[in-house]
Amino acid sequence: MTDSSPRLAREKSPPKAAIVHLGLGAFFRAHGALITEDAMRDCGRDWGIIGVSLRSPGIRDKLAEQDNVYTAVEMSGTGRVPRVVEALSGVVFAPEDPDALLLQMADPAIKIVSLTVTEKGYCHIPATGELDVSQADIQADIKSKHPSTAVGYLVRALAMRRNAGLRPFTVLSCDNLPNNGRVAQNVVVGLAACIDADLARWIASECRFPSTMVDRIVPATAAEDIDLLADTCGHRDLTPVFHEPFCQWVIEDRFVDGARPDYGSVAGVQMVENVEPFELMKLRMLNGTHSALAYLGYLAGCETISDTVLEAVFRGYLQRVWRDEIIPTITPPLGVDLTAYADELLRRYANPAIKHRTWQIAMDGSQKLPQRILGTIAECQGAGRRCDGLILAVAGWMRYVGGVDEKGKTIDVQDPLAERLRAVTEAGSGPHDVVDQLLSVREIFSAALAEDLKEDLAQAYEALAANGVRQSMMSYIDRAR
Repeated sequence: MTDSSPRLAREKSPPKAAIVHLGLGAFFRAHGALITEDAMRDCGRDWGIIGVSLRSPGIRDKLAEQDNVYTAVEMSGTGRVPRVVEALSGVVFAPEDPDALLLQMADPAIKIVSLTVTEKGYCHIPATGELDVSQADIQADIKSKHPSTAVGYLVRALAMRRNAGLRPFTVLSCDNLPNNGRVAQNVVVGLAACIDADLARWIASECRFPSTMVDRIVPATAAEDIDLLADTCGHRDLTPVFHEPFCQWVIEDRFVDGARPDYGSVAGVQMVENVEPFELMKLRMLNGTHSALAYLGYLAGCETISDTVLEAVFRGYLQRVWRDEIIPTITPPLGVDLTAYADELLRRYANPAIKHRTWQIAMDGSQKLPQRILGTIAECQGAGRRCDGLILAVAGWMRYVGGVDEKGKTIDVQDPLAERLRAVTEAGSGPHDVVDQLLSVREIFSAALAEDLKEDLAQAYEALAANGVRQSMMSYIDRAR
């Protein structure tokens, strides 16, 4: 199938928009958009989505060529199941016309503004969850009515609603952050307070920021995936997404005036009063081990997560970390067996159809570590329990941000603090000094945790440098026998 093949096209009129989504990446298009479309079908009401690209016009331009529809492909060991998704009412590139986007967000027909902008998109301090006012983009958003960040768009659009005497929209975070609704509220109210104290009070009082837990593995789309899909379906989709069969979305049922799609009617969705037990379980058991496998696996030459768990040493490492270090820190949600949940995660990781690259998961580690791993470590240490497996994962991150893998190959480290972390590593006079310097990065490590970790981390770092990932993992596993 060539590029001249028929393009994917919409078969019916787009739904009327009621949602604006900031950050139209593959995850949302393989998760929230599908669930919203199913909810529309079940309730018979339009909840169309205006997708917003904040950084690049690429996704907008490609989707425009195919009437803003795309294919979502479920991938498992038994094959691929494609589905054409028509939930998008439109797609815009925010920097091209900020005023037009703000007008759309201020339209009373819009009931929800959701976002998947990754951890760094919240412009927060990971260790505290508060707005990082020192960031240049935030300073720009304080001074200008033309925002450059997702937080800026939320604040300016809410200001327009308040000035027009309208009700606010619900801000629905769909990112992998603990208490993501609270973080969203912190940064939005924090930025609003820098602009207008009365606006900040109105947002805090009238707006709603439900927390959510999202779960579906969505690997990056490769060119060969696009070609194979074209050969299979007979038309060319420029922006397909590929995902595992598993899907979960746990949502706190707190929306402005109760306005939302009937999410609870969709399989895999749970509407709850408090998402925290689900969120903690997923962040520590899935995201924490995903990051551990990403850093340690990449250093050891494993390209994907499924590659890592093909090896007995990685599986043994995972099983011991879950059993001895992570599960003891979690109170399970009602009806959930955490051991069974870990077994299901291992099966998902091993899905041969999902090529989830360790390098992709390793991105932005400075933003992810506090939520995914460091909180678990702090709780273990507070309870007097050893957590050598998680400390090994942090040491793996420290080796990774140094920019060289076990074979001496350069690593393309993608992180907001990449240059600083690399400089700190290169300036270190030895393993202990490197660890001490990295532990001094307060955006990641609190002073108290850094002091508690430094000796064990230095030993783990030295072991990785001297013996490599696999031998270090084997030593960890053997100590449990």
